[in-house]
Amino acid sequence: MTFVFCPPKELPDLKSVTAPDGTRYYVTPDGDKFPSVTTVVGAQKKEAILEWRRRVGEEEANRVSRRATSRGTNVHTLCERYLNNEPSGVIMPDALEMFNSIKPLLNRINNIHYQEVALWSKRMQLAGRVDCIGEFDGVLSSIDFKTSKKIKSEEDIQDYFWQTTAYALMYEELVGIPINQLVVIVAVENEKPLLFIQKTKDHIDGLVGAIRYYKHFVNGNYNRV
Repeated sequence: MTFVFCPPKELPDLKSVTAPDGTRYYVTPDGDKFPSVTTVVGAQKKEAILEWRRRVGEEEANRVSRRATSRGTNVHTLCERYLNNEPSGVIMPDALEMFNSIKPLLNRINNIHYQEVALWSKRMQLAGRVDCIGEFDGVLSSIDFKTSKKIKSEEDIQDYFWQTTAYALMYEELVGIPINQLVVIVAVENEKPLLFIQKTKDHIDGLVGAIRYYKHFVNGNYNRV
């Protein structure tokens, strides 16, 4: 299968900077510095992650985190190369197995507008790099690729929907074309993949709530921007 690319307009890449606490910011063409989407939508899980690290210990937490990050990066790389009509290259076997599990779902994507492109929004004061904007089953969608060690439900991944909603709204702000569908593809270790298809409008309130939480959390605790 050969994937078709049809970007509606050329968008400039954005420089990213990382704060001492690990928060990533993107600098827009106007010079604004906006926090990354993943930082904002993940803020509500930060305490739970810190508690998990305290429970299992730093050494074990670092080991698990490194493995998950490496596997996720490798699967994303394989998805990107596949959709770019490029050879897969040499990748660790566990990531290749997970990628192969979601390949039939990737084959339902085409007419790709953007892949791994920086998007931003003055209105929301957010920025980030989207996995894919393209058609899924013929419907223009904000698409995200995830990996997981276990089966997850819709309730477990509300932040994924907020993330894809943010990219959909950024795209509309920059390009002028609305995206009404969200698609999250999850490769699960030793399990069948998960596919979640949602409506953008159903997750705007959740995204707004996540942004408000982040601003309160940052201003109240870190005294940053």
